Amino acid sequence: MRKSIWMLMFVLIIAVLAGCSNGTEKEKEQESEEVKSLGVEFKAPEKADVDETVELKAIVTYGDENVKDADEVKFEYWEKGNEEDSTMIETKNNQDGTYIAEVSFDHDGVYEMFAHTTAKDLHTMPKRSITIGEGVSAEEHHDEAGGHEHSEHTKGFGMHFMELGDVKVNQKIDLNVHLQMDNEPLKNANVRYEIFNNSNTEKHDWVETEESVSGEYTSSFTFEEVGTYTITIHVENDEGLHEHEEHKVEVNKGLH
Repeated sequence: MRKSIWMLMFVLIIAVLAGCSNGTEKEKEQESEEVKSLGVEFKAPEKADVDETVELKAIVTYGDENVKDADEVKFEYWEKGNEEDSTMIETKNNQDGTYIAEVSFDHDGVYEMFAHTTAKDLHTMPKRSITIGEGVSAEEHHDEAGGHEHSEHTKGFGMHFMELGDVKVNQKIDLNVHLQMDNEPLKNANVRYEIFNNSNTEKHDWVETEESVSGEYTSSFTFEEVGTYTITIHVENDEGLHEHEEHKVEVNKGLH
């Protein structure tokens, strides 16, 4: 009888130790998963000639692994000071963690570029710039002509509002803005859209957002009247960041 009791106690001790071991291994696996991050090395030349073919390359990693099946990798470029007139281009997946595209620029200027990358339920968009020819940007042309002073964001902060395209009255649309700090997605920020029709500045709509993936804040809105609207994106966080940026949107009549 006593031998059976000791045997039962021994089995119970082994089971408890095994459970602790499994729990520790699971915790280690979870910790290992948590420290992984989505990395994108965005490669592009710093200078090029007008009409020269330029290769853009994104090297995508997750932890120490190359990401061969990213959900999306696109390059977006625009002339500095004219971000609202941007061009988005698809990439070729080389099936080895690299994604490439070719582009050329038809006149002198300074161009800025994002590598929009979504993989492993994460999003990041590293930014680069390239000088074409003499490199006079649209922003500098505007300043020389007596235009308004361009407001600068906090150093390291980046904001990119996704273009809305053709907006119709009474049509529900998605609002989407990507935020970064030091080339990393800016997480857990308080982001709101302030929207008003320029013909009726007394009525301001405030729209809250949700962080759908890291650094990407989304919401939806329906414009009830035709006209020119101003959308101001307000960004704050617990570290004292307070940024805003304005965008104009033309709302047209829908089809009857």
